[in-house]
Amino acid sequence: MKKSRLLIAPLLIITLLLFSFAGCQKQELKTIKVAEVTHSIFYAPLYAAISQGFFEEEGLQLEVTNSQGADKVLTAVISGDADIGFCGPEASVYVYNQGKEDYAISFAQLTKRDGSFIVAREPDPDFTFEKLKGKHVLGGRKGGMPLMSLEWVLKENGVDPVKDMNMDTSIQFAALAGAFKGGTGDYVSLFEPTALALEKEGVGYVVASLGLASGEVPYTCFNATKSFMAENPNEIQGFTNAIYKGQLWVQEHSYTEIAEAIIEFFPDTEMDDLIAVVKRYKDQDSWNNTPILSEHSFDHLQNILDSAGELDARAPYSDLVNTSFAEKAVETIK
Repeated sequence: MKKSRLLIAPLLIITLLLFSFAGCQKQELKTIKVAEVTHSIFYAPLYAAISQGFFEEEGLQLEVTNSQGADKVLTAVISGDADIGFCGPEASVYVYNQGKEDYAISFAQLTKRDGSFIVAREPDPDFTFEKLKGKHVLGGRKGGMPLMSLEWVLKENGVDPVKDMNMDTSIQFAALAGAFKGGTGDYVSLFEPTALALEKEGVGYVVASLGLASGEVPYTCFNATKSFMAENPNEIQGFTNAIYKGQLWVQEHSYTEIAEAIIEFFPDTEMDDLIAVVKRYKDQDSWNNTPILSEHSFDHLQNILDSAGELDARAPYSDLVNTSFAEKAVETIK
Protein backbone atom coordinates (compact mmCIF):
# COMPACT_ATOMS: atom_id res chain seq x y z
CA MET A 1 0.00 0.00 0.00
CA LYS A 2 2.79 2.41 0.86
CA LYS A 3 4.38 1.80 -2.53
CA SER A 4 1.16 2.58 -4.38
CA ARG A 5 0.68 5.80 -2.40
CA LEU A 6 4.18 6.89 -3.35
CA LEU A 7 3.37 6.25 -6.99
CA ILE A 8 0.08 8.14 -6.81
CA ALA A 9 1.63 11.24 -5.26
CA PRO A 10 4.07 11.93 -8.15
CA LEU A 11 1.31 11.26 -10.67
CA LEU A 12 -0.93 13.74 -8.90
CA ILE A 13 1.83 16.34 -8.87
CA ILE A 14 2.51 15.82 -12.59
CA THR A 15 -1.21 16.10 -13.38
CA LEU A 16 -1.51 19.33 -11.39
CA LEU A 17 1.56 20.73 -13.10
CA LEU A 18 0.11 19.91 -16.51
CA PHE A 19 -3.15 21.65 -15.66
CA SER A 20 -1.21 24.58 -14.24
CA PHE A 21 0.91 24.76 -17.39
CA ALA A 22 -2.19 24.65 -19.58
CA GLY A 23 -3.70 27.46 -17.54
CA CYS A 24 -0.56 29.54 -17.91
CA GLN A 25 -0.55 28.90 -21.64
CA LYS A 26 -4.14 30.11 -21.90
CA GLN A 27 -3.24 33.31 -20.08
CA GLU A 28 -0.36 34.08 -22.45
CA LEU A 29 -2.63 35.53 -25.13
CA LYS A 30 -1.43 38.94 -26.26
CA THR A 31 -4.03 41.69 -26.11
CA ILE A 32 -4.48 43.75 -29.27
CA LYS A 33 -6.41 47.02 -28.94
CA VAL A 34 -8.69 47.57 -31.93
CA ALA A 35 -10.58 50.80 -32.68
CA GLU A 36 -13.57 50.12 -34.96
CA VAL A 37 -15.24 52.83 -36.99
CA THR A 38 -18.73 51.74 -35.90
CA HIS A 39 -20.46 48.61 -34.61
CA SER A 40 -22.43 46.88 -37.33
CA ILE A 41 -23.52 43.47 -38.60
CA PHE A 42 -21.76 44.61 -41.76
CA TYR A 43 -18.55 43.43 -40.07
CA ALA A 44 -19.81 39.89 -39.44
CA PRO A 45 -16.55 38.15 -40.52
CA LEU A 46 -14.66 40.01 -37.76
CA TYR A 47 -17.14 39.05 -35.05
CA ALA A 48 -17.33 35.48 -36.35
CA ALA A 49 -13.53 35.26 -36.15
CA ILE A 50 -13.73 36.32 -32.50
CA SER A 51 -16.60 34.00 -31.55
CA GLN A 52 -15.07 31.00 -33.31
CA GLY A 53 -11.81 31.41 -31.42
CA PHE A 54 -9.65 32.18 -34.47
CA PHE A 55 -7.75 34.97 -32.71
CA GLU A 56 -7.05 32.72 -29.73
CA GLU A 57 -5.67 30.14 -32.15
CA GLU A 58 -3.20 32.82 -33.21
CA GLY A 59 -2.27 33.67 -29.61
CA LEU A 60 -4.28 36.90 -29.56
CA GLN A 61 -7.23 38.39 -27.75
CA LEU A 62 -8.94 41.58 -28.88
CA GLU A 63 -9.99 44.63 -26.92
CA VAL A 64 -12.42 46.36 -29.30
CA THR A 65 -13.74 49.89 -28.83
CA ASN A 66 -16.25 51.77 -30.99
CA SER A 67 -14.65 55.05 -32.07
CA GLN A 68 -17.71 56.26 -34.04
CA GLY A 69 -15.89 57.64 -37.05
CA ALA A 70 -12.89 56.92 -39.28
CA ASP A 71 -11.21 60.17 -38.25
CA LYS A 72 -11.38 59.12 -34.60
CA VAL A 73 -10.07 55.65 -35.45
CA LEU A 74 -6.96 57.07 -37.10
CA THR A 75 -6.45 59.50 -34.23
CA ALA A 76 -6.41 56.54 -31.85
CA VAL A 77 -3.99 54.60 -34.06
CA ILE A 78 -1.56 57.46 -34.62
CA SER A 79 -1.57 58.40 -30.92
CA GLY A 80 -0.97 54.80 -29.84
CA ASP A 81 -4.28 54.49 -27.99
CA ALA A 82 -5.13 51.66 -30.42
CA ASP A 83 -2.80 49.10 -31.98
CA ILE A 84 -5.00 48.45 -35.01
CA GLY A 85 -7.61 50.63 -36.63
CA PHE A 86 -10.63 49.34 -38.52
CA CYS A 87 -12.05 51.85 -40.98
CA GLY A 88 -11.93 52.93 -44.59
CA PRO A 89 -8.47 53.43 -46.18
CA GLU A 90 -9.48 57.00 -47.01
CA ALA A 91 -8.56 57.95 -43.44
CA SER A 92 -5.02 56.64 -44.02
CA VAL A 93 -4.81 58.64 -47.24
CA TYR A 94 -5.67 61.83 -45.36
CA VAL A 95 -3.00 61.17 -42.72
CA TYR A 96 -0.41 60.34 -45.37
CA ASN A 97 -1.13 63.55 -47.27
CA GLN A 98 -0.65 65.54 -44.06
CA GLY A 99 2.99 64.47 -44.15
CA LYS A 100 2.91 62.26 -41.06
CA GLU A 101 6.11 60.22 -40.89
CA ASP A 102 4.64 57.30 -38.95
CA TYR A 103 1.46 57.03 -41.02
CA ALA A 104 -1.02 54.13 -41.04
CA ILE A 105 -0.80 51.28 -43.54
CA SER A 106 -3.71 49.04 -44.55
CA PHE A 107 -2.76 45.36 -44.28
CA ALA A 108 -6.07 43.47 -44.48
CA GLN A 109 -9.37 44.20 -46.22
CA LEU A 110 -12.66 42.99 -44.71
CA THR A 111 -15.51 44.48 -46.78
CA LYS A 112 -15.63 45.27 -50.49
CA ARG A 113 -18.83 47.28 -50.76
CA ASP A 114 -20.51 50.19 -49.05
CA GLY A 115 -22.65 48.89 -46.20
CA SER A 116 -25.15 51.75 -46.37
CA PHE A 117 -28.78 51.75 -47.48
CA ILE A 118 -30.97 54.66 -48.55
CA VAL A 119 -33.93 54.93 -46.19
CA ALA A 120 -37.07 56.86 -47.20
CA ARG A 121 -40.12 57.86 -45.21
CA GLU A 122 -42.44 55.76 -47.38
CA PRO A 123 -42.00 52.45 -49.24
CA ASP A 124 -40.88 52.99 -52.83
CA PRO A 125 -40.31 49.85 -54.93
CA ASP A 126 -39.69 52.03 -57.99
CA PHE A 127 -37.03 54.22 -56.35
CA THR A 128 -34.36 55.83 -58.50
CA PHE A 129 -31.62 58.17 -57.35
CA GLU A 130 -33.17 60.94 -59.46
CA LYS A 131 -35.94 61.04 -56.85
CA LEU A 132 -33.46 62.65 -54.44
CA LYS A 133 -33.54 65.86 -56.48
CA GLY A 134 -34.98 68.71 -54.45
CA LYS A 135 -34.98 66.63 -51.27
CA HIS A 136 -33.36 67.02 -47.86
CA VAL A 137 -30.90 64.13 -47.58
CA LEU A 138 -28.95 63.20 -44.43
CA GLY A 139 -25.64 61.99 -45.85
CA GLY A 140 -23.27 61.87 -42.89
CA ARG A 141 -19.98 63.55 -42.09
CA LYS A 142 -18.15 65.49 -44.81
CA GLY A 143 -15.04 63.54 -45.82
CA GLY A 144 -16.49 60.28 -44.54
CA MET A 145 -16.81 57.31 -46.85
CA PRO A 146 -20.61 56.93 -46.52
CA LEU A 147 -21.17 60.46 -47.82
CA MET A 148 -18.55 60.25 -50.56
CA SER A 149 -19.91 56.92 -51.76
CA LEU A 150 -23.42 58.40 -51.91
CA GLU A 151 -22.15 61.42 -53.83
CA TRP A 152 -20.33 59.14 -56.29
CA VAL A 153 -23.51 57.15 -56.95
CA LEU A 154 -25.54 60.33 -57.44
CA LYS A 155 -23.08 61.68 -60.01
CA GLU A 156 -23.06 58.33 -61.81
CA ASN A 157 -26.84 58.68 -62.05
CA GLY A 158 -26.77 62.24 -63.37
CA VAL A 159 -27.62 63.93 -60.06
CA ASP A 160 -25.52 66.79 -58.66
CA PRO A 161 -25.26 66.33 -54.87
CA VAL A 162 -24.58 70.05 -54.39
CA LYS A 163 -26.97 71.76 -56.81
CA ASP A 164 -29.83 69.29 -57.06
CA MET A 165 -30.63 68.73 -53.38
CA ASN A 166 -30.04 69.76 -49.79
CA MET A 167 -27.25 67.35 -48.82
CA ASP A 168 -27.05 67.70 -45.05
CA THR A 169 -23.55 66.98 -43.69
CA SER A 170 -24.09 68.60 -40.29
CA ILE A 171 -25.08 65.40 -38.46
CA GLN A 172 -22.54 62.86 -37.23
CA PHE A 173 -22.87 59.29 -38.47
CA ALA A 174 -23.96 57.88 -35.10
CA ALA A 175 -26.77 60.46 -34.79
CA LEU A 176 -28.27 60.07 -38.28
CA ALA A 177 -31.00 57.59 -37.36
CA GLY A 178 -32.12 59.63 -34.35
CA ALA A 179 -32.31 62.81 -36.41
CA PHE A 180 -34.32 61.11 -39.16
CA LYS A 181 -36.64 59.49 -36.64
CA GLY A 182 -37.13 62.92 -35.06
CA GLY A 183 -38.39 64.33 -38.35
CA THR A 184 -35.26 65.74 -39.98
CA GLY A 185 -34.76 64.98 -43.67
CA ASP A 186 -36.64 63.21 -46.44
CA TYR A 187 -34.01 60.49 -46.91
CA VAL A 188 -31.09 59.18 -44.86
CA SER A 189 -28.12 56.88 -45.52
CA LEU A 190 -27.86 54.22 -42.78
CA PHE A 191 -25.99 51.04 -41.89
CA GLU A 192 -27.60 47.90 -40.51
CA PRO A 193 -29.09 46.99 -38.10
CA THR A 194 -30.19 50.65 -37.78
CA ALA A 195 -32.02 50.71 -41.12
CA LEU A 196 -34.00 47.57 -40.26
CA ALA A 197 -34.86 49.00 -36.83
CA LEU A 198 -36.47 52.04 -38.48
CA GLU A 199 -38.37 49.74 -40.82
CA LYS A 200 -39.74 47.76 -37.88
CA GLU A 201 -40.86 50.98 -36.20
CA GLY A 202 -42.59 52.06 -39.40
CA VAL A 203 -40.67 55.34 -39.60
CA GLY A 204 -38.34 54.44 -42.48
CA TYR A 205 -38.08 52.07 -45.43
CA VAL A 206 -35.00 50.79 -47.28
CA VAL A 207 -35.32 51.76 -50.94
CA ALA A 208 -31.77 51.25 -52.29
CA SER A 209 -28.41 49.67 -51.51
CA LEU A 210 -25.38 51.91 -51.92
CA GLY A 211 -23.21 48.79 -51.86
CA LEU A 212 -24.76 47.51 -55.06
CA ALA A 213 -24.93 50.94 -56.67
CA SER A 214 -21.33 52.02 -56.01
CA GLY A 215 -19.50 48.83 -57.01
CA GLU A 216 -16.57 47.17 -55.31
CA VAL A 217 -14.38 49.36 -53.12
CA PRO A 218 -12.16 48.63 -50.08
CA TYR A 219 -14.77 50.05 -47.75
CA THR A 220 -13.30 48.85 -44.46
CA CYS A 221 -9.78 47.59 -43.80
CA PHE A 222 -7.45 47.01 -40.89
CA ASN A 223 -4.50 49.34 -40.53
CA ALA A 224 -1.60 50.02 -38.21
CA THR A 225 1.27 52.50 -38.09
CA LYS A 226 4.53 51.70 -39.83
CA SER A 227 6.27 51.46 -36.48
CA PHE A 228 3.74 49.08 -34.92
CA MET A 229 3.89 46.78 -37.95
CA ALA A 230 7.69 46.78 -37.93
CA GLU A 231 7.84 46.02 -34.22
CA ASN A 232 5.02 43.45 -34.14
CA PRO A 233 5.09 41.43 -37.40
CA ASN A 234 4.02 38.19 -35.70
CA GLU A 235 0.97 39.84 -34.18
CA ILE A 236 0.01 41.45 -37.50
CA GLN A 237 0.36 38.07 -39.22
CA GLY A 238 -1.67 36.29 -36.55
CA PHE A 239 -4.35 38.97 -36.74
CA THR A 240 -4.53 38.67 -40.53
CA ASN A 241 -4.70 34.88 -40.31
CA ALA A 242 -7.66 35.12 -37.94
CA ILE A 243 -9.45 37.58 -40.24
CA TYR A 244 -8.99 35.28 -43.22
CA LYS A 245 -10.34 32.35 -41.21
CA GLY A 246 -13.37 34.50 -40.38
CA GLN A 247 -13.85 35.35 -44.05
CA LEU A 248 -13.71 31.68 -45.02
CA TRP A 249 -16.08 30.76 -42.21
CA VAL A 250 -18.85 33.16 -43.28
CA GLN A 251 -18.48 32.00 -46.89
CA GLU A 252 -19.08 28.41 -45.83
CA HIS A 253 -21.93 28.90 -43.35
CA SER A 254 -25.60 29.77 -43.61
CA TYR A 255 -27.33 33.01 -42.67
CA THR A 256 -28.63 31.40 -39.48
CA GLU A 257 -25.27 29.95 -38.50
CA ILE A 258 -23.59 33.32 -39.00
CA ALA A 259 -26.28 35.06 -36.97
CA GLU A 260 -25.91 32.53 -34.15
CA ALA A 261 -22.15 33.08 -34.16
CA ILE A 262 -22.38 36.87 -33.81
CA ILE A 263 -25.53 37.31 -31.69
CA GLU A 264 -23.41 37.91 -28.58
CA PHE A 265 -22.16 41.14 -30.17
CA PHE A 266 -25.70 42.37 -30.85
CA PRO A 267 -27.66 41.43 -27.70
CA ASP A 268 -30.39 44.00 -28.40
CA THR A 269 -31.12 42.57 -31.86
CA GLU A 270 -33.67 39.77 -32.24
CA MET A 271 -32.41 36.63 -33.94
CA ASP A 272 -34.87 36.90 -36.85
CA ASP A 273 -33.72 40.47 -37.49
CA LEU A 274 -30.08 39.45 -37.28
CA ILE A 275 -30.62 36.69 -39.82
CA ALA A 276 -32.41 39.13 -42.15
CA VAL A 277 -29.53 41.63 -42.02
CA VAL A 278 -26.88 38.93 -42.48
CA LYS A 279 -28.81 37.72 -45.53
CA ARG A 280 -29.01 41.26 -46.90
CA TYR A 281 -25.25 41.76 -46.63
CA LYS A 282 -24.23 38.28 -47.77
CA ASP A 283 -26.56 38.27 -50.78
CA GLN A 284 -25.09 41.52 -52.09
CA ASP A 285 -21.55 40.10 -51.73
CA SER A 286 -20.41 42.66 -49.15
CA TRP A 287 -17.44 40.75 -47.71
CA ASN A 288 -14.07 40.32 -49.34
CA ASN A 289 -13.17 36.68 -49.95
CA THR A 290 -9.58 37.26 -48.79
CA PRO A 291 -7.78 39.98 -46.81
CA ILE A 292 -5.87 41.12 -49.92
CA LEU A 293 -6.47 44.76 -50.89
CA SER A 294 -5.86 45.05 -54.63
CA GLU A 295 -4.34 48.08 -56.34
CA HIS A 296 -7.34 48.31 -58.66
CA SER A 297 -9.71 48.54 -55.70
CA PHE A 298 -7.50 51.12 -53.97
CA ASP A 299 -7.46 53.22 -57.15
CA HIS A 300 -11.26 53.13 -57.30
CA LEU A 301 -11.37 54.39 -53.71
CA GLN A 302 -9.17 57.34 -54.62
CA ASN A 303 -11.37 58.05 -57.64
CA ILE A 304 -14.29 58.44 -55.24
CA LEU A 305 -12.23 60.69 -52.94
CA ASP A 306 -11.13 62.78 -55.91
CA SER A 307 -14.69 63.11 -57.18
CA ALA A 308 -15.77 64.33 -53.73
CA GLY A 309 -13.06 66.99 -53.72
CA GLU A 310 -11.41 65.46 -50.67
CA LEU A 311 -8.14 64.34 -52.26
CA ASP A 312 -5.21 66.77 -52.10
CA ALA A 313 -2.97 64.30 -53.92
CA ARG A 314 -3.21 60.64 -54.89
CA ALA A 315 -1.37 58.45 -52.41
CA PRO A 316 0.83 55.64 -53.74
CA TYR A 317 -0.55 52.14 -53.26
CA SER A 318 2.96 50.88 -52.50
CA ASP A 319 3.22 53.20 -49.49
CA LEU A 320 -0.24 52.80 -48.00
CA VAL A 321 -0.96 49.11 -48.59
CA ASN A 322 1.02 46.07 -47.42
CA THR A 323 -0.38 42.81 -48.79
CA SER A 324 2.42 40.53 -47.59
CA PHE A 325 0.57 39.41 -44.45
CA ALA A 326 -2.67 38.77 -46.36
CA GLU A 327 -0.86 36.88 -49.11
CA LYS A 328 0.89 34.66 -46.57
CA ALA A 329 -2.43 33.97 -44.84
CA VAL A 330 -4.02 32.90 -48.13
CA GLU A 331 -1.02 30.71 -48.97
CA THR A 332 -0.92 28.89 -45.64
CA ILE A 333 -4.59 28.62 -44.59
CA LYS A 334 -6.80 26.26 -46.52
